[in-house]
Amino acid sequence: MEIELIDTSPAPTATSLAVPQQSPAGMMMAALDRGASLDQIERMMDLQERFERREAEKAYNVAFAAFKAEAVRVLKGRRVTDGPLKGKSYAELHDVVDAVTPALSANGLSASWKVSKDEPQWLEVTCTLRHTSGHSESVSMGGPPDAGGAKNAMMARASTKTYLERYTLKAICGVAEVGDDDDGNGGKKQVIDPVLLQAARDASLGGWKAFAEWIKARTPAEKAALDPESDNLKAAAKAADRKAA
Repeated sequence: MEIELIDTSPAPTATSLAVPQQSPAGMMMAALDRGASLDQIERMMDLQERFERREAEKAYNVAFAAFKAEAVRVLKGRRVTDGPLKGKSYAELHDVVDAVTPALSANGLSASWKVSKDEPQWLEVTCTLRHTSGHSESVSMGGPPDAGGAKNAMMARASTKTYLERYTLKAICGVAEVGDDDDGNGGKKQVIDPVLLQAARDASLGGWKAFAEWIKARTPAEKAALDPESDNLKAAAKAADRKAA
């Protein structure tokens, strides 16, 4: 004779799931157990969604405050060598990305772009900053294709896109470039680490190839620090090649 074992434990109900009873989801499940109407359940679901959005926004704000506390510095890694802005420096897109990404990632944040408007004479780029909680903030900027210089139509659009990506990322992160230009109007001249400068001069004495390899191995911060002496160092490297020839 076979004996059939019957599970007499009560079937799990909606409220027996691992959901906090005081949360909107917990209250919604309790309402289901009490035979609430579809309209009541829909209101509960709306309450749950609003609750989650508020919590996600709170988490985003905490993360963004922690990101700002890291005092990210965006260094001007590119120096203009000709034209009306000769001698001025600015941060390229990769300078901004390299500066903000570690601090963003450490706090559960990430940035991305999309072309939100693409017309023949106008481009708009939107930069979105997202938190792992699901909340996000966006900023948009637009402008015409950059037709300056010897650019073809594709290059003009690419130039504007890169420009807009750079400025929207700076705007959404609330960061600014550091390292003012000394343009003769009382700006403070940048002081280069003497050890770094001497190492650069020694490398330049080995000729252009050796100097280029040495520069390639430097960090973005070191390259930016050496920028005021860039022309002199390049001239020394070329002079070393001529002397060796």
